[in-house]
Amino acid sequence: MTAGPTLPDDVAETLVDPRAYADGRIHDAYRWLRQNEPLGVARPKGYDPFWVATRHADILEVSRQNELFHSGDLQTTLTNQATDALVRQKTGGSPHLVRSLVQMDAPDHPKYRLLSQAWFMPANVRTLETRIREIARASVERMAQLGGRCDFVKDVALRYPLHVIMEILGVPEEDEARMQMLTQELFGPQDPDTARAAEDSQEQTADALGAVLDDFYAYFERISAERRASPKGDLATLIANATIDGVPISGLEQLSYYVIVATAGHDTTSSSTAGAIWQLCEDQEQFARVKADPSLIPGLVDEAIRWVTPVKHFMRSATADTELNGRHIAKGDWLMLCYASGNRDEAVFEDPYRFRIDRKPNRHLAFGYGGHVCLGQHLAKLEMRIFFEELFARLERIELAGEPAQTQAVFVNGPKSLPLRFEMA
Repeated sequence: MTAGPTLPDDVAETLVDPRAYADGRIHDAYRWLRQNEPLGVARPKGYDPFWVATRHADILEVSRQNELFHSGDLQTTLTNQATDALVRQKTGGSPHLVRSLVQMDAPDHPKYRLLSQAWFMPANVRTLETRIREIARASVERMAQLGGRCDFVKDVALRYPLHVIMEILGVPEEDEARMQMLTQELFGPQDPDTARAAEDSQEQTADALGAVLDDFYAYFERISAERRASPKGDLATLIANATIDGVPISGLEQLSYYVIVATAGHDTTSSSTAGAIWQLCEDQEQFARVKADPSLIPGLVDEAIRWVTPVKHFMRSATADTELNGRHIAKGDWLMLCYASGNRDEAVFEDPYRFRIDRKPNRHLAFGYGGHVCLGQHLAKLEMRIFFEELFARLERIELAGEPAQTQAVFVNGPKSLPLRFEMA
């Protein structure tokens, strides 16, 4: 690790503390970093040192240089030394329990991305609008039947995008609850409400994540076998029969493809949807504006995604010595791209700590940038727009009915409970 300015211990420890992402302290740390040390080295106990990029411009600069900053050479998400060692022991040396698009670099990454890219491009996504609207309308109707009170996350936000992506993937509706549980266990291993591990120990957490992935793999191995025997017009059929350069993709890569679609394809959308409703409860004037003027909904969608930024970070590693914002980055150095910090960068966003449905421009980084930009971004925004169009056509009043809570997670984090009182037309 190259010598760089070392961040204060309390700031470094906040970056790795899942509770800080639930109670909001992470944003205090981000703000301090942007103002005082926007590109410094964190050395928290039990972790390999890593650079911390907190400004919008630096995150963009790294994200656009995929050859210089790799995703797959080291852990792609922040991982402590003990867990990294356990993962490498399980995999025979690889830092990854899965090998999805997220963990790939060129030449594999563009080839594997191309397999499903057409499914998620705007032209194809628009063909799904009628069916997505039916699902959204049914979700709003279910909410209306709840008698004026609900936990919006658990009763509505989690279920709607899950149903959309599972239908695209080809997972039967009766298995959706299982997919939801496995997703929460995968993304929330540090949260006591979603963790599969009985104890908060590094070894138990690593074992639990391995077990979650084993469950995913066992499920999708059956789906793959079915789709090879009887192809259908769904994404599972494409994955089950996929080839790269004329050769079928490996079992690990096939199963990893299922997992990334089945998890990232709904969890982040549900978090952003719930985040929007939370903020509209806090600001009734903006709720009244967007209800009266549906043309404001696309702006609401983008602002909700910026505000929540469900994927808080990804890690990159330098493939050669380089310079970044005046700092010398050495070959092999590990970098943390703090998207949620970039999305509060005062140099880019006016009044960044205010939720504004009319924010323009809104150059948020919540979907990443460059070669690894989120494949499902157009689908996510379409789902949210349609849902809000259907909801606001009927929703007359909404307010908080208790204290909202967020997940304790360093990687993917968002609302996990949002108690509401509401009136429907």
